Amino acid sequence: MQAYVVGGAVRDALLGLPVQDHDWVVVGATPEDMIAKGFRPVGKDFPVFLHPQTHEEYALARTERKTAPGYHGFVFHTSPDVKLEDDLIRRDLTINAMARAEDGTIVDPYGGLQDLRDRVFRHVSAAFAEDPVRILRLARFAARFPDFTVADTTLALMRQMVDAGEVDALVPERVWQELSRGLMEQKPSRMLAVLRDCGALARILPELDALWGVPQPPLHHPEVDTGVHMMLVIDYAAARGYDLPVRFAALMHDLGKGATPSEHWPKHHGHEGMGPELITALSRRLRVPTECRDLAVMTAREHGNVSRALDLRPNTIVTLFERCDAFRKPDRFAQMLLASECDARGRGDEHHEMRSRAYPQAPYLLRALDAARAVNAGEVAARHVENREKIPEAVHAARVSAVKAELRDARD
Repeated sequence: MQAYVVGGAVRDALLGLPVQDHDWVVVGATPEDMIAKGFRPVGKDFPVFLHPQTHEEYALARTERKTAPGYHGFVFHTSPDVKLEDDLIRRDLTINAMARAEDGTIVDPYGGLQDLRDRVFRHVSAAFAEDPVRILRLARFAARFPDFTVADTTLALMRQMVDAGEVDALVPERVWQELSRGLMEQKPSRMLAVLRDCGALARILPELDALWGVPQPPLHHPEVDTGVHMMLVIDYAAARGYDLPVRFAALMHDLGKGATPSEHWPKHHGHEGMGPELITALSRRLRVPTECRDLAVMTAREHGNVSRALDLRPNTIVTLFERCDAFRKPDRFAQMLLASECDARGRGDEHHEMRSRAYPQAPYLLRALDAARAVNAGEVAARHVENREKIPEAVHAARVSAVKAELRDARD
């Protein structure tokens, strides 16, 4: 009986990255052997055990056989006769198919070390094509390790999988799980680029894929292409360390531009009104969490108004607050401003001056919101107790007056 650390822990240690968790493979043991040593069984589909002291996962070496489409259709086999190499060959990428023995020796039967040096994502075997989740995982790894490239043979295999309809078998929850994790990586645009290169983006996120090739006004968008702009925006959000709802809102903010008629190009009149419906439908399909969906819808609808904030009248600003439910949810409104700032600053290195220029709209609107929220709505309502239908109008007017006074002071 021998135990080996496998997968990401070996890869990250070789890259000099911190290792959080260790996965282990045990060769030459039965479930009964593991239980006799105090391990606690937890696996449902195949034997996995928790170490009695460290609680790390130990899986018996196994092989697998595909029996149905998608990524659930597998039969697993474990036996003391299954070799470590048999277990590693079922893994997705060579850089994830290495193991470390208890004495520190690296076991690398499929060239993972060389691919790690060359910064290449390469599939281990033809078994890669049996699991469409591996396309999503590889794309997510591209966002985590942006200096890696996809081997030509692996990209060709991924395209074959897409053409064969394997990606269509993915369940929405798994698509969202991998997409959301990729958005939280170092450079999310690399995930989108890989998915687009193999054709998977058009199958799982056709609304997003439609943005490429759609022009924008070059004065405000020197990158011109809407898809390219969107990738710059999401990378800016990642560089700022923003949380998932802001990053998802940045990803979705221009979704309406892919649906505007070509006669409205490149200005895309009305795209702010088309985006929310597309985002709502996409979020329903992928089971996107409510907080992510709602912020993305608001950002798509309002980011144009935010960009014009300094020119808006106090009445329009208060109406914006009301439409965004900013009085009850000021933190979400502030998140929307962050996503809108990403839209303004998401530019390439050749346009660094646009990335670093001032963005006064956010503090301007937050100052106005503080002034409007300082209005005592209860006191205003009490003055209209005999004419209750006037209360909303009176509260609105009081907030407009407060905003007007605050912004006048700000300009002075």
